[in-house]
Amino acid sequence: MTTYLLAGGGTAGHVNPLLAVADGLRARDPEAGVLVLGTREGLEARLVPQRGYELLIVDKVPFPRRPNAAALAFPVRFGRAVRQVRGYIRAHGVDEVIGFGGYAAAPAYVAARRERIPFVVHEANARPGIANVLGARSAAGVGVAFPGTPLRGGEVVGMPLRHEIVDLDRAARRAEAAAEFGLDADRPVLLVFGGSLGAQRLNEAISGSWRDVLDAGWQLLHATGDRSDLVDPDVPGYAMRRYLDRMDLAFALADLILARSGAATVSEISALGIPAIYVPYAVGNGEQRLNAAAAVDAGAALLIDDAQLTPERVRDEVVPLLGDAPRRAAMQRAAERVGSRTGTEDLIALADRALGR
Repeated sequence: MTTYLLAGGGTAGHVNPLLAVADGLRARDPEAGVLVLGTREGLEARLVPQRGYELLIVDKVPFPRRPNAAALAFPVRFGRAVRQVRGYIRAHGVDEVIGFGGYAAAPAYVAARRERIPFVVHEANARPGIANVLGARSAAGVGVAFPGTPLRGGEVVGMPLRHEIVDLDRAARRAEAAAEFGLDADRPVLLVFGGSLGAQRLNEAISGSWRDVLDAGWQLLHATGDRSDLVDPDVPGYAMRRYLDRMDLAFALADLILARSGAATVSEISALGIPAIYVPYAVGNGEQRLNAAAAVDAGAALLIDDAQLTPERVRDEVVPLLGDAPRRAAMQRAAERVGSRTGTEDLIALADRALGR
């Protein structure tokens, strides 16, 4: 029996692909040992036990960004975290570590190297995080979701996706999806969302242009986010939600998507072959623009800068696309070429090679 330690967490961008791989390993071999390494503070503390996997806790030790007291304490704290992971590896007879970035991944990579077991790195973003940059230097295998990701030895394996997305038959679920959101299955739908907290720029742009979308003969499914103060206009053809619990059904209904370009969002939309308009989040290190680059270059998506997304821009660029069926069809074909639903299998195959199978 092979025992795997999957390390990563903090955000959904790390936890979701980790859980997809955990499920893939367990489905392939129900006898395999699948353990997850995470922190008490991350999203994994809630999601991993819910999925039925044992969560092993490691101390959260952020990399120092500037010389201060935390930087002085970092070597001792990080060394303690590495010792914690080495203890887990020995106690559970771990054969391989698969890391997804985040606070738990860095000590896991070091611990695996010191215990002389192979470890594999997966990077979800087109611009990698520091833990994976360092880990890739001595990893037995490095998988990336997007081409051009600057990691040593990086191999494009795609994004491990939730089974709800991988198995989604959009056409077969469209009527169910329309009923879920109170929309007409026979009329096209523009899906707008910006993550669980929403995106103020997207919300403001749609709040000033939703009538134009409806006048073009389309419907709107708009997830505003939990913090939004937008008032639902309560008109036929416009379904406003704070949060989409059934993202699979939202995707089943979408004929065009306006969204941020987080790694998981781009990967899921491309895998499903849905034309998209991406509005990269302007804060951060620019990874969202890079995440969308392959889809944009392939003709599967358009990109609008955050500062340029206004109600006027929606009317001038998005609404004309709603009326251009041939262009949308070409974007859909391009999305089907650039997307992949086999990220989980491809990453597991990479892990198998690293393990010497």
